[in-house]
Amino acid sequence: MILEDIPRLIARELSVKPQQVTATINLLDDGNTVPFISRYRKEATGELNEEHIRTIEERLQYLRNLVKRQEDILSVIDEQGKLTPELSVAILATTKLQDLEDLYLPYRPKKRTRAQIAREKGLEPLALLILAQELISGDPLVLAAEYVNPDPEHEVATPEDALAGALDIIAETVSERADIRAQLRKQLWQNAEITTQLAVDEAAAKEFLNYKEYHEPVKRIPSHRILAVNRGETKETLKVHLQTPHEANIELILRTILTGPSIFADLLRTAVADGYKRLLFPALDREIRSLLTENAEKQAIRVFGLNLRQLLLQSPLAGHTVIGLDPGYRTGCKMAVVGPTGAVLATSTLFITMSAAQQEKAADTVLDAIQKYGVTLISIGNGTASYETEEFTAKLINTHNLPIHYVIVNEAGASVYSASKLAKDELPDLDVTLRGAVSIARRIQDPLAELVKIDPKSIGVGQYQHDVNQKELNGTLSQVVESCVNHVGVDLNTASPALLTYVAGINASVAKNIVAFRTENGAFDSRAKLLKVPRLGQATFTQCAGFLRLQQGKNPLDNTPVHPESYPLAETILKKLGFTLKDLANRERLQVLQAQMPQADAAALAAELDAGEPTVRDILGALAKPGRDPREDVPPPQTRKNIVKLSDITPGTILKGTVHNVIDFGAFVDIGIKINGLIHRSELSHKPFRHPLDIVSVGDIIDVMVISIDEARGRIGLSLKQVPKE
Repeated sequence: MILEDIPRLIARELSVKPQQVTATINLLDDGNTVPFISRYRKEATGELNEEHIRTIEERLQYLRNLVKRQEDILSVIDEQGKLTPELSVAILATTKLQDLEDLYLPYRPKKRTRAQIAREKGLEPLALLILAQELISGDPLVLAAEYVNPDPEHEVATPEDALAGALDIIAETVSERADIRAQLRKQLWQNAEITTQLAVDEAAAKEFLNYKEYHEPVKRIPSHRILAVNRGETKETLKVHLQTPHEANIELILRTILTGPSIFADLLRTAVADGYKRLLFPALDREIRSLLTENAEKQAIRVFGLNLRQLLLQSPLAGHTVIGLDPGYRTGCKMAVVGPTGAVLATSTLFITMSAAQQEKAADTVLDAIQKYGVTLISIGNGTASYETEEFTAKLINTHNLPIHYVIVNEAGASVYSASKLAKDELPDLDVTLRGAVSIARRIQDPLAELVKIDPKSIGVGQYQHDVNQKELNGTLSQVVESCVNHVGVDLNTASPALLTYVAGINASVAKNIVAFRTENGAFDSRAKLLKVPRLGQATFTQCAGFLRLQQGKNPLDNTPVHPESYPLAETILKKLGFTLKDLANRERLQVLQAQMPQADAAALAAELDAGEPTVRDILGALAKPGRDPREDVPPPQTRKNIVKLSDITPGTILKGTVHNVIDFGAFVDIGIKINGLIHRSELSHKPFRHPLDIVSVGDIIDVMVISIDEARGRIGLSLKQVPKE
């Protein structure tokens, strides 16, 4: 492969045109970010979406590394004087690193192996003679006698020693043949099984009893079971093996190398069996286990990323003054009153699980806060003592007939945020324990703005996130957060440094400079003023400007996804439709404009104005809804006034719940009690599907049927497919 082949190869993989890939590669090489390219360079890329562009970015890196590796390998083999035209063609034709490394294996510098020692003793000609299998009569020992060598440095004492050395060379040569490795690799993937046994007694293997005598075909084992098996092996609780019919595999290799009757047939069988057991199978065993793990980790990371995206894009409950409650027993329940803009208005500690007098005092404190600050919503963390806190809140609302609701919030990561430097900088006057309550309140007001402050791994919507490649996980989750932030857009005058860091083109130092400039000079009144921020030059401005919003800017376009480079085009389009920029800030005129938008012909306008149709289409969409938050299309979180008790639930009960986490084997649903119920994948749908994410997503509010209750183990089984259809 050469570098010029890369666009064509990627285009074939993605079923797009090579010129689309070439344009995307050029934009990436010029330093443009993925969100910017997908949003503002649609004409160049032929409207490739963000997923396509990220795939191109990943494949480009992989294939460029492959080309570099091909060049290095060709150079090494050439220096050895062993590079043939056929080998060179084979190396350049590879498109996978594994195939490339298979071809290179016989030429890779090695430690002194048994085969290498035999070669040093001059036994390679004998090995080649045996491999050629040209003799059909005679005695191998007589032939081997010619290679007896009394030289002490390279001693071959007997014909038997000569044959043994030759067989070591054959064992290594056969095990390193690319075609044989490929053939056996395919055989193992099709027919091998993963088997496990307990390495400790059952009492010490509680978590892994399902794998006591477990076996499953390699080609069918799901990713979550691979990661579970790996965890058991790491903890030395499980013994894990790759089970395969070894004798059949040896026969398969023999059929590949035997050319006909020969006096060397038995010797070849011995060499092949030795090479298979000592070299080939152990190597492929490690390779297959490694690839199974790699694929399982990719699946776990992908699911985590999809769950995280749904969580971040949940509809904000904006405009509420919220009481955030971080439940606790011994140290009390931490309370924070947070205004609609996220400002902390008051804090307190409530002892709602103690004596009746303390509960009464806690109730008075909450009632005073509701009245004093006009609280309209209570946000309760779902951790320790959450049930008791919910019970307290529901009783308070019903006893006093309060016109407010409460919502249970996933508090995962709140404690991590509370102790972080970012939290100390944001809330320097608050004790670390109270910062968690502030986070619980804010994450219901604007999940995206609050959750970006927390390490994504700590948000609690993953599966085996601590068992997977942490670098890959962090990279994927950062991409998800970046994608969500740029999809929604960021208010330039209220965004925290943590939120700004995820805007396309903005790094941590520039984010801090933006906030410092805002603090010193007051609110931004135009996107253009960003160019006055230290270290924010034209290149960064081009990348980030379209994703930053100004609700009270001088130019109404500053509160839309329209990029400043397209402002003249947007004004021209408005003029063509009979409007001006001022009309975007006038509710009545805007309603007239919105009524006209469905009739606007993007293709005709683009042709008339000599502009790209995708850009014109996007501008029309932005002008129709200036200041629109795309999360408005997502149903808001489920709020409650009454608590659901486990004693109220029986099999057959229909409940409304919120999807909390989606994993390979099903989905966990918050149904308003202390423990989440599980919808096993077999209970999700009557229709076939590939993954539970095809049916439900994090944040979905769904009706479920309770099908089983196991109080002793704290498990509730739910069904989605058994819920009667209306």
